[in-house]
Amino acid sequence: MPEFDVVGVGLNATDTLLTVPRFPAYAGKVPFEEEIVSPGGQVASALVACARLGLRAKYIGAIGDDQRGRIQLESLRGTGIDLEHVQIRANCPNQSAYIIIDRSTGERTVLWRRPGCLRIAPEEISPAQIVCARLLHIDGHDTPAVAHAASIARRHAIPVTVDVDTIYDGFDRVLPNVDYLVASSEFPSNWTGRRDPFEALAALQEEYGMKVAAMTLGAHGSLARVDGKFVYSPAFMVECVDTTGAGDVFHGAFCYAVLEGMAMPEALEFSNAMAALNCTALGARGGIRPLAEVRALMAGGRRRSMAEVAGRAAALSK
Repeated sequence: MPEFDVVGVGLNATDTLLTVPRFPAYAGKVPFEEEIVSPGGQVASALVACARLGLRAKYIGAIGDDQRGRIQLESLRGTGIDLEHVQIRANCPNQSAYIIIDRSTGERTVLWRRPGCLRIAPEEISPAQIVCARLLHIDGHDTPAVAHAASIARRHAIPVTVDVDTIYDGFDRVLPNVDYLVASSEFPSNWTGRRDPFEALAALQEEYGMKVAAMTLGAHGSLARVDGKFVYSPAFMVECVDTTGAGDVFHGAFCYAVLEGMAMPEALEFSNAMAALNCTALGARGGIRPLAEVRALMAGGRRRSMAEVAGRAAALSK
């Protein structure tokens, strides 16, 4: 039996959250209410969600040796995630983000920077670091490294999930080894040139042969294509405080759903629920809830559906 359930290769970041009563107009000015330093990052936060759900998780990434890096490392150490192959880069600041949170809606605006000294090279990832897990989760940064990791996983029949939100040079070398693509709402259309999301997901799946091609739809849920059919899952309605990290937590929940063998409707519903709950607190990992709370929301929570998407998904899947 593999030592870990999931291994992740990709980003971590240390965020500074600034809450404002409302987002200012262009060139405007508003006072901020709170300033909070909070750990985040796509893959790191997804793995924290996995660990909170009881999975054995391992993180592979690079962390700077500044104060922000120390905050990130200390946060990860408290989760039980294996950090043996996390690299601490000397004289290198950690990836950071300044996130402005509109208190009136919970929506956020992100300004971020990742120094080149945090880049991971393919030769820094060995097969042993990947084959020790039942599933590999990656993002789109450091494309040569994640392409290398995904190719190792494919050779050893280890499923690969990917979180991608924009087009990265060389990402065409990653996609052939992906089993579960869960992209942002913009990526499928930007990659394929097809504006219709249903056509874009179908084109991605048919070109690269992935088991599932899916996209998150923010406050409206998620859409996936599996076995030639579309599955739409409406979002859960919660008291939204901060949307930071919702997508990352969605991906962590999705990794759990895959490993638990959930059918796609349940997998999307479960992931939507965890993402929604994370929005009820400040920070990328502020609202990660235990399994019982996620199941309770799934059982009794109100949904927000996009009627057009739901109708088309049903019609195309007959």
